[in-house]
Amino acid sequence: MRALSKRALRKDASGVAALEFAIVAPIFIVIMLGILVYGMYFTVAQSVQQLAAEAARAAIGGLSDGERQSLAVARAASQVGTYPLLMSDHFTVDTGADSGDPDLFNVTITYDATHLGLGPFSAILPVPADQIVRTSIIRRGGL
Repeated sequence: MRALSKRALRKDASGVAALEFAIVAPIFIVIMLGILVYGMYFTVAQSVQQLAAEAARAAIGGLSDGERQSLAVARAASQVGTYPLLMSDHFTVDTGADSGDPDLFNVTITYDATHLGLGPFSAILPVPADQIVRTSIIRRGGL
């Protein structure tokens, strides 16, 4: 084999694509992982919000705060299985009167999203909080 001159090495373009791939691929992979992780998180957050709204709508029919609470909890428990990424043993329902307006009734759902497995990505991506809290408010009497 003969040695290539400096001029020949400058004109040699073999391996450039591999070098460009080595530079761009890690960035591309991190972006794709970010899209996947945040897509899952936003899907779960939207599902929790929708579940809180359904539970609040069910609570409208209650005559007392206790009845409203039981209706909201029952509705949330029956509907959680209809959302693909939600698990029934990872959420809690809190209900009660609004502190600012006694005519309002709050339904708050707290969801523990640790089962999504987003923790390992925290080394390369800013991962959102594990607890998702969403509240829906109704007016007493349904008016």
